[in-house]
Amino acid sequence: MSATSTDLRVERKPKLSENVVTAIRKQLLAGEIPPGQKLPTEGQLTETFGVSRTVIREALAKLAADGLVEPRQGAGVFVTEHISTTFGVLAADMGSKDSIALNVLEVRLAIEIESAGLAAIRRNAAQEAAIQEAFFEFERLLLDSQPTGPADLAFHRAIASATNNPFYVEMLDVLGRRAIPCDVTSPWSTELVQSDEYQRGLQREHLVILNAISAGDANAAREAMRTHLSASQQRYRERLQARQAYYANSLKAASTE
Repeated sequence: MSATSTDLRVERKPKLSENVVTAIRKQLLAGEIPPGQKLPTEGQLTETFGVSRTVIREALAKLAADGLVEPRQGAGVFVTEHISTTFGVLAADMGSKDSIALNVLEVRLAIEIESAGLAAIRRNAAQEAAIQEAFFEFERLLLDSQPTGPADLAFHRAIASATNNPFYVEMLDVLGRRAIPCDVTSPWSTELVQSDEYQRGLQREHLVILNAISAGDANAAREAMRTHLSASQQRYRERLQARQAYYANSLKAASTE
């Protein structure tokens, strides 16, 4: 008897560094380590958590990338002064903007791949025209050096609408402006999306999706949407890894041991 997808699914165990991040984050939010105070040394943290220095450095790099701690050359790692403010709590709860973008893209992958396939099959003429209109509005805004986020969201929302299943639209509406990190007018936007090259890449990917839907090719539409969202996911993952590497190097330089 063949195994089902449920049989093959393996729950991912949290990395050791994630456990350390969670524990320290709780201490910070509880005020157990006040703003401006120096964290215990790497050696002390390895003893406290029973993990290696590599794990501790990885955890501190993540906390630094989230804006909760900051390494100081030759002095150690300190809790940032803003940790007790609303911004600090938000950063602790939601992480960096790049982390948020990755989480949102993961959800969109689960939703929009199938919505693209259904749109290719179920769309009517008016719905296809709405997808095309959003595509050309993105192009117009790009040529005028205007924020393309609203048109980007309209493009994906028009595809969701073309499934003729209102819940696909509802899911995108729940995500709202967070769904489109390239919306530079949104508080969820990141520095990565400012370049014309980045925007051009998005539009090329949009064109492949549009052509597949217009051709009524459900499989091609699904694959085009998967490629589009996966490419965005990879771009943000590389950016986040670069930031964490920067903080890890700063932490190493700040170590007094």
